[in-house]
Amino acid sequence: MTQEPTRPDAEQLRVGVVGIGWAGQQHLEAYSRIPGVRVVALAAMEAEPLARLQAEYDVPATYARWEDMLDAGGLDAISVAVPTFLHAPITVAALERGLHVLSEKPLAKDAVEGQAMVDAARRAGRVLDVAFNHRRRGDIGALKTVIDSGEIGRPYYAKAAWLRRKGIPTLGSWFTNPALAGGGPLVDIGVHVLDYSLHLLGEPTVVSVSATTHSELGPRGLGGNGSYKATSTEHRFEVEDFSSAFLRLEGGGALLIEAGWASYRNPDDEINFLVYGTDGGAELRVAGEPMPEAGHLTVYKDTGEASADYAPVIGPNGMHQQVVEDFVSAVRSGPEEWARHDGSVALGRARIIDAAYRSARENREVQL
Repeated sequence: MTQEPTRPDAEQLRVGVVGIGWAGQQHLEAYSRIPGVRVVALAAMEAEPLARLQAEYDVPATYARWEDMLDAGGLDAISVAVPTFLHAPITVAALERGLHVLSEKPLAKDAVEGQAMVDAARRAGRVLDVAFNHRRRGDIGALKTVIDSGEIGRPYYAKAAWLRRKGIPTLGSWFTNPALAGGGPLVDIGVHVLDYSLHLLGEPTVVSVSATTHSELGPRGLGGNGSYKATSTEHRFEVEDFSSAFLRLEGGGALLIEAGWASYRNPDDEINFLVYGTDGGAELRVAGEPMPEAGHLTVYKDTGEASADYAPVIGPNGMHQQVVEDFVSAVRSGPEEWARHDGSVALGRARIIDAAYRSARENREVQL
């Protein structure tokens, strides 16, 4: 049953969070810092941490099943922070009840499920947003300002990556099962790279994709340690552990993306972005374990025959806090604005990822 629309001037926005792993806890903490917002329900199967978080954040109700949380009512919005295969069913069910939804990335296992989510948001007239937190990094924001100012001219080529040496999420977990995750690092961390890259470049239209995927270390029980353990055997390793995708952009530009959970490389986790423009270039590299708050950002310029390279000032990271604040702002913007937040940007990312996997399977370039 569809609930009454949330009023922008409502006294309190009532939120439920589904999933209490690392991502769910980021959402929970972020909501707790926003005036006029209260998490009134948590849903998760892990009894001990559920009870602990309920006490820590003074949450009135908890549920083992997300279905029971939705059926109980009393919510205006939910965050969905669970394995990828659950994004679509939970999101669609919530939207059909008239709730606004903030989902973790990726939008869904594939664009078919993603389209069903977007369609549900449009039918319900509610907000559907996706947590692309890396575009809220301070260094990404500084680089966006440089590119948007026209300082490097027209960007015509870029390459970006998220690479790990030993970073396979637990072998045998849902992460390594394509029916549950949708794929390996391309859909897991590569979707972040795709998102911040297209965001930085001004959302150019992608016209074709040529991709490769490789599964060389994971099937041998290699590529995990510390927080990324390759030890469980509940599921076979059936996804890639390294991927690359070459994207042709409308207007003749190009973007190369790499996403790898495991490969023989520098041991530091790294995200990066390099862009060449007609009047300059820029390069961002963030590396370390854990990753530092700010990376090394350089803008490449010439003045006459002399180099005028410089390092822009980098602001603070927004990350999940900014994601949640933006979601709350969208909900509070009122029904006239909700249609602008229907998940269509995330759906576009899903279609590109699908095309990349198809290209790798069929060993050919795929048109979008």
